[in-house]
Amino acid sequence: MLTRVVLAAAALACAAPLTAPLVAQNAPSWMGEMHRDVNGAQKKMIDLAKAIPESAYGWRPGAGTRSVGEVLLHVASDNYFIPIAMGKPAPAASGITTDMKSVGEYEKRKMSKDQIAAELEASYKHLHEAMSLTTDANAAETIKFFGQDWTRMRAMTLTVTHLHEHLGQLIAYARSNNVTPPWSQ
Repeated sequence: MLTRVVLAAAALACAAPLTAPLVAQNAPSWMGEMHRDVNGAQKKMIDLAKAIPESAYGWRPGAGTRSVGEVLLHVASDNYFIPIAMGKPAPAASGITTDMKSVGEYEKRKMSKDQIAAELEASYKHLHEAMSLTTDANAAETIKFFGQDWTRMRAMTLTVTHLHEHLGQLIAYARSNNVTPPWSQ
């Protein structure tokens, strides 16, 4: 009996290192997790954009702050602007270039709720295409961003935190206008 226990323990000890590559193969990639996080923020933001009535798109909490519509266009503009540093130019129709003035002009456009929602959706598609240019293997690569040297990883982190910042802002805007976020109902 003791021999069987010793042999079983030895077999397990020998087999354990062989399973490590299998665990590593199933581990999520860093960029896979970034896409997943952006997908979550994207769904919530688009759902919220559709839930807020068009009559509230001009609402702002105070002077000097963005309106609901301007916040949504700001997110869309940065979904086009940030990828430029990652090697994915903004669509020509957006008018967005590396010049920050082009971003401001984009955000001030007068559009209907449906147009803003469509623009937001298109900008997320563009963002995901740009994100595909960053992989786990090249995440530490240096790119020029706002005139500085950044890693792709740092730019991706900024992108994700920026989306969540404005998602939180829109949740507060929605609730101030008696709109409950769809995922909270």
